[in-house]
Parts: sequence; C-alpha cells; structure tokens
Amino acid sequence: MLNRSPLKRSAQHSPFSSNKPQNLMMHTSVSDDSEHWISVSDLMGGLMMVFLMLAVIYMVEFEIEKRKIEEVILLYDKFRTELYEDLYDEFEQDLPRWGAVLEENLTLRFLNSETLFDNGKSTLKQEFQFILKDFFPRYLAIIHSAKYQNSIVEVRIEGHTSSQWKNARDNELAYFLNMALSQARTRSTLEYLYSLESVKNNKRWISDRFTANGLSSSHLIYTPEGVEDLNKSRRVEFRLMTDAESRMGTLLEKIR
Repeated sequence: MLNRSPLKRSAQHSPFSSNKPQNLMMHTSVSDDSEHWISVSDLMGGLMMVFLMLAVIYMVEFEIEKRKIEEVILLYDKFRTELYEDLYDEFEQDLPRWGAVLEENLTLRFLNSETLFDNGKSTLKQEFQFILKDFFPRYLAIIHSAKYQNSIVEVRIEGHTSSQWKNARDNELAYFLNMALSQARTRSTLEYLYSLESVKNNKRWISDRFTANGLSSSHLIYTPEGVEDLNKSRRVEFRLMTDAESRMGTLLEKIR
C-alpha cells in the first residue's frame, strides 16, 4: 500500500509539468507586444512619408511661383527699357528747352516752375500750353501704340508744390492749401490735354488711363546740400504705371 505509481509521482514532481502553461502565456504576451510596436512604427513611418511628400509638393509649387515672378521681372525690365529708349529717342532734343527730365522709371518731369503756373494759381501759362501741345501728341503716339498700350494701366499726372505758402499761419495749413493747389493744377493740365484736337480720336483711352493727382509738398526735391529746392519741387510729372506691378503683387499674394 505504501508503493506509489512512478508515473503519478513523475507527474507531480516534474519540473516542466507546471510551467508549460505559464511559459506559453509569456510567449504569447511578448509576441503581442512585438506586433503592437511594429504596427506603431509602421504608422509613424507612413506619416513621415506623407509629411515628406507634402514638403516636396510645397517646395515645387514655391519654385514654380518664384520662376513666374522672375519671368515677370525680366519682362517688365525689358518692357521698361524699350519704352524708356523710345521716349528718350523722341524727346532727347526737347527736354533741355522744356526744362524737363526723363527718369529710367518712366517718369517725365517738367521742373521749370517759371514756365508752368503763376505763383498760387492753377491756370496753365501760355508757355506751358505750347510745350504740352508739342509734347503730348508725340507722347501719346508712343504709349498708345500697339507695342505698349495693353501693358499700361495708368498714366498719373502728378502735381507737386514746395512746402511754402505765403502768409500761412503754420506748416499744416500750408500743406493743405498746397494740396488743393496741386490738385487744381493737375486737373487743369489734364483738361487742357483732353481738349487738344490732335488727340480727339484717343479720348476714350485717355479717360480710361489718365488720372490727376495733387500731392502737395509730400515729395520735395532737395539740393545736394539737403536744402529744399523750391523751383524743382514745384513741378508736374507724367508717371507711367504698368501691369507688371499688379501681376507681381498677385503672385506674391499666392506665395504668402
């Protein structure tokens, strides 16, 4: 009765019999954790690829817009150079006797205030009328030509004054009195140009493009010593605005 079955004892004392289920559970747990971490790493790798692709697309689009701006700048520079040369060739001999200069930014300035208006008045002097009658039809023939007309969006006639106004109590009053004067002068200039018989066939284009702008003393001209040049500050300017500025502005807005 004291003898026990060897098979039964072996089953009770085997070092492996009681650990098998536990080892199996540990193996299963480690396998599940491994599969979990592999899935997360795959997800992170996928997200990184998405972000990388978005960054590449953005860089390509940015480069395309940058090239467009460069093209507009090159076209504008070519346009401005050709228009400047055509205007300069036309008026080179006349500018000195008119007291005028042509800037490379396509601004033509009439600087001799003695020939423009009487002091404090907005009526064109007869000498300035003669100058405009000679100048304007030739000027219009160039800017209204098929080569340039579609690229010019505005022709600004700007009136400028000195900072002075006789008997004004302060600089602020002088500024606003000169504002009214400069506006009246540009309007009378535009009205005179519009009345010329030589441009009657172009009145529609003139009314669509030309504006009169009185700027008072906001853009003074100074001598090399830094002193206000009263004579040159009292001037009339013809400033051309092209579609290049608006096109570049539109492209810059897209990039931003």
